Amino acid sequence: MALATRQPSVADQSTEQPSDKLGWFDYWLQHHHEPYQAWLGKLQEARGHESQLVERLREIMVMGEIPGGRQTHVLIRGQYDQPGERVSAGTPDSILPFPEDWPANRLGLARWLVDRDHPLTSRVVVNRFWQMLFGRGLVVTSEDFGSQGAQPSHPELLDWLAASFMDTGWDVKRLLKLMVTSQAYRRDSAPTTEMTDMDPKNLWLARGPHLRLMAEMLRDQALSAAGILSTKLGGPSVKPYQPAGVWKEVSGATYQADKGEGLHRRSLYTYWKRTAPPPAMLTFDATTREDCVARRSTTNTPLQALVLLNDPQFVEAARMLAQRMLVAFPEDLSAQLTFGVQCVLGRPPYPEEVQWLERIYQERLDSGQDTDESLESVGTLAWKEGLDRNSLKALSAVSLAILNFDEAIVRR
Repeated sequence: MALATRQPSVADQSTEQPSDKLGWFDYWLQHHHEPYQAWLGKLQEARGHESQLVERLREIMVMGEIPGGRQTHVLIRGQYDQPGERVSAGTPDSILPFPEDWPANRLGLARWLVDRDHPLTSRVVVNRFWQMLFGRGLVVTSEDFGSQGAQPSHPELLDWLAASFMDTGWDVKRLLKLMVTSQAYRRDSAPTTEMTDMDPKNLWLARGPHLRLMAEMLRDQALSAAGILSTKLGGPSVKPYQPAGVWKEVSGATYQADKGEGLHRRSLYTYWKRTAPPPAMLTFDATTREDCVARRSTTNTPLQALVLLNDPQFVEAARMLAQRMLVAFPEDLSAQLTFGVQCVLGRPPYPEEVQWLERIYQERLDSGQDTDESLESVGTLAWKEGLDRNSLKALSAVSLAILNFDEAIVRR
């Protein structure tokens, strides 16, 4: 064959040469047959895409049942090499006996936990949601429903909510709607003298709840009012704005904030380094997550006001809220202020609030541009072109004041 007796050119001698006829044929296809080369290029491109897809897939650790189960022993003095009496998996009969016809594995345990006759699971869940909305649970010690915990203030109400929760298929959305539409939740939190004397801690729910929003709620509320909160669900953790050098003392790594949508996702998705948690969150009593905490402490410190007034997340939210106000009502200051208050508080402003906000607006507008040159550089989002910059800066000061209203921070 001509192919077998072909003498390689000088250019071919720089590469490894095939040693048999089939190898020469492949060599000819790859180097001299243009249709084959085009097809081979497409094949290599497709394989490259396949490799990228495979690399993006994450392998996760999963638990599986061991055939026959594992033998477990009481370890004498805790020594792993001194097994004592053999024990088996089980549940406390004092809470709910484990049915004999159920599998003694994780599936059986899950069924046992959500069984209709289980006295704890639904009560604990209901109590936790009540605590989130009212500031304190029907059982104050939400982390301890045992003999060392507090007795429920309203045992019949707790039982009814727990039973209703199970009867409706453990529907969390329905449970929350039931609580927030109740008279107890919608009452005014302002106490009378008689209420204060008879029930200073509001154990009997004579007035509505009075509690400061959690750290995550405060941030998400500000971003939502500004119209920049990302509603995307799922995905990896994100890194919003943090002070420079926040990881320096505990790690050799440098904190790099995300760009684009990652800066404005819900606080639920914030990347959390336990040795250096987000300082703004800690200021509002978020936990370090080194331990499980069922009840957060509530403090009031000057640092909280500084965060709300100066943190880039809140300043940028104020800037974008100002833009929303100006775009919605370009010529009407009163309408702008009403719109801004409604975005944050969910109600129209009172006449005295409008007067106060108008005064802030006018004072900032009269102070000139020089005092607010740095405001526009806070955050990564830029104002739209064509809008009056002086009005935007003055409205940003107004928006920041609205975000610092007591009603925006405290649930009353």
